[in-house]
Amino acid sequence: MSSSQRLATRRTVLAGAALIVGGGLAPTVLAQNFPITPAQRSTAEQVAAAGVPLTDLAPDAPETYVVKPGDTLWAISGLYLRQPWRWPELWGMNLDQIRNPHLIYPGQTLYLEKLNGLARLRAGQPPGGMPPPTETVRVSPRVRINGLPDTAIPTLPPQVIEPFLNEAILVEDANLLDLAPRIVAAPDDRVLITEGDRAYVRGRTGTPLVETDPRRTELFRVFRNAVPLRDPLTSQVVGYEAAYLGSAELVRAESVQPVRTPRGKVVDTIIPATIDITRAKEEMRVGDRLLPEPPRVFSTYVPRAPTLPVDGNIISVYGDAVALIGQNQVVVLNRGAAEGVENGHVMAILKAGRQLQDRSEPRERAEIKLPDERSGLLMVFRTFEHLAYALVLEITDTVMVGDRVANPI
Repeated sequence: MSSSQRLATRRTVLAGAALIVGGGLAPTVLAQNFPITPAQRSTAEQVAAAGVPLTDLAPDAPETYVVKPGDTLWAISGLYLRQPWRWPELWGMNLDQIRNPHLIYPGQTLYLEKLNGLARLRAGQPPGGMPPPTETVRVSPRVRINGLPDTAIPTLPPQVIEPFLNEAILVEDANLLDLAPRIVAAPDDRVLITEGDRAYVRGRTGTPLVETDPRRTELFRVFRNAVPLRDPLTSQVVGYEAAYLGSAELVRAESVQPVRTPRGKVVDTIIPATIDITRAKEEMRVGDRLLPEPPRVFSTYVPRAPTLPVDGNIISVYGDAVALIGQNQVVVLNRGAAEGVENGHVMAILKAGRQLQDRSEPRERAEIKLPDERSGLLMVFRTFEHLAYALVLEITDTVMVGDRVANPI
């Protein structure tokens, strides 16, 4: 085997190592292999065949660009295209070389080519400066393989969304809140409870807090003050948002045991469940409630415009005492999966135009309303049935609760 063949073989084995870990996909690899929809692939193929009109390029699109650590797909899309959410077209400009658009690595150089009024983007210099593998090598089961970290650039800065995914509590069913277990006591009559403390919890009568599987650890989020979220048009309650206080781990399940009273009588008595507080954002107290920790979902967010018309509103902003909404803040929308909203959908934030009287003609005095103007962009990253969480990506004017969201133009 020649040295070049050995090098290619080594790269193929290392590439396979990222996939063959314990018989499944490593979480970091799974995070990047986000499914590509048929519509995205179709758009990319059309652009790959024809190119992108020069008029669709950003005015200062660079001739060459070296991908750096910390870059995101959103930022690079905005670097080359006037509308960053037109991700399939950025991918389609280089369909032959970027077959998986989520695998663009630091160190790659992007080259912008312009010909006959059209633009294409091609990439060079794969990770490490080595050529891509050309051979497939079967790995023996006797070989121990360690996963490689996934260094492909993310769609958005992960530090912006990741902390929020560990905290936000949004519930659409009021019954879940009504049945949520509550803290009933702490050791030594302690009033405030924090990280490292133990506490005791009861479920609602008839629904005790029990271990569903003793082989695994049951995790919970502790919350307070679930606030109803109302649709601004119908005033109907569409969900509840609660203040996250921290996380807890179930130590012992709730039970009923015979207990001898001071008078010597044995009575079946409720023994509350025991939890340990594993994280505290705020101090907790008796009366605070728990909901099961939702399963962790590894996914990457592909920015794109909705395929169906969307017309909704911002109905809440995550955070205390927030009046104005800024960039990189998380908001709740009154549209969800039932209305065709998906993770990755980019929407325009629209500021309502003023209603006023036309005074330009003294004899008419007609009532008019100025057009709604775009004041920012946001991207959905978690959907529910009729609600969705979104991250504010850009703002150009004041953004507030009640502002409309719609398809970007």
